[in-house]
Amino acid sequence: MHFHVLGIGPVGSLIAFHLRRSLPSNHAITLVYKSYTQSQDALKHGGQIAVESNGLLSSAKGFRRESVEIPRISASTKKPAQAVLPDDSDSPSMLETDNTIESLIVTTKAHQTVPAIQQLLPRLASNATIVLLQNGMGVYEKLISDVFRNPAHRPHFLLASNTHGAFLRGGNQVVHAGHGSIEFGIVPDTNGRNYETGFRESNTPHPHDIIQSHEDPAFPQYRSLRNTVAAMLMLKSLNVSWRPMADMQVTMRRKLVVNSVINPLTALMGCRNGDIFTTEASLRIMRRVCQEAHDAYLAQMRAETQAWLNKKAQEGHDSKQLPTGRFPRALSRVALESECRRVADLTKGNISSMLSDVRRGRRTEIEFLNGYLVGLGSTYNVPMPANALLMNLVKMRSAIPIDQIF
Repeated sequence: MHFHVLGIGPVGSLIAFHLRRSLPSNHAITLVYKSYTQSQDALKHGGQIAVESNGLLSSAKGFRRESVEIPRISASTKKPAQAVLPDDSDSPSMLETDNTIESLIVTTKAHQTVPAIQQLLPRLASNATIVLLQNGMGVYEKLISDVFRNPAHRPHFLLASNTHGAFLRGGNQVVHAGHGSIEFGIVPDTNGRNYETGFRESNTPHPHDIIQSHEDPAFPQYRSLRNTVAAMLMLKSLNVSWRPMADMQVTMRRKLVVNSVINPLTALMGCRNGDIFTTEASLRIMRRVCQEAHDAYLAQMRAETQAWLNKKAQEGHDSKQLPTGRFPRALSRVALESECRRVADLTKGNISSMLSDVRRGRRTEIEFLNGYLVGLGSTYNVPMPANALLMNLVKMRSAIPIDQIF
């Protein structure tokens, strides 16, 4: 099996490192850099990845490398991907011959994902698997609407949530600063296969529950999915777990709200995570963002439940006898506020990725954080003034040079 990791920042490097340490050497791992220059810089550092964790430094090598030029201004801009080079040579004569992508783990910024995957689209295998591992929400929906419109030709998708903290130190060294977990769920199969039957018997089903054996006629269609799930579950050091998709939706929604409070506030104030809840003013903003998110999530659940009941009624079912789920307590305003405080305290010494992006003059992920919530509110007629204000302030902050002083 050949695995590609797209986006070799702190999280991508951390995952690639543990993949290489966990998988047998006959499984190829290609690091996909966002520029040819970065790929060559990695080669200068020996083509390896070093991870510092709890004061100990370890390294992994044996990676292949390539780069894909991600358009900076417009997702519609087309630029050719660079050549693939083995990590033991910088000679163009040693080009990789197998460019097919079976399993793609995506850790790029949310706004970079669609244009990057568009560049790699011609190389995706017919039954490829894509793991989306970014902050925010809406990336999967954008891929479905803009890139993979036809369900019959859509890759398998894993949606993942990461709480590990990491930052780069030097060209190839990653500091694993905060140990957390990675949870993932599998997007329901367009052909109706139930991936989650194994959850009835155990907390974590086996990858074989996706597909049983080589004798199964559908084996080729689900091979990359089964192998990707198996590889993810082998990352014991990263505390990876496979969760039901319903649970993942709650996890991702909760994390979205936390990031929609901490990231914009730290980016605007220029402070560390632990400094933002020291005033009553910041607490009022947090409460308002959490309340708006709760209201939007509740409106969404009610609308989706009613649509499901209407569909069942058309099929001849008595809608009054059908069970409907309760709104998750984890998405209540009080629970969301508590989670914001907990994460801010847990990461009090950290500089948020959004503050880092603002300082470097890079585009932020605000449209996939507060912007996603604003869009959700618009869809279900829920006012979102606090989220809209934070989104616009961050866009304004990003447009003004950070060192501009009059």
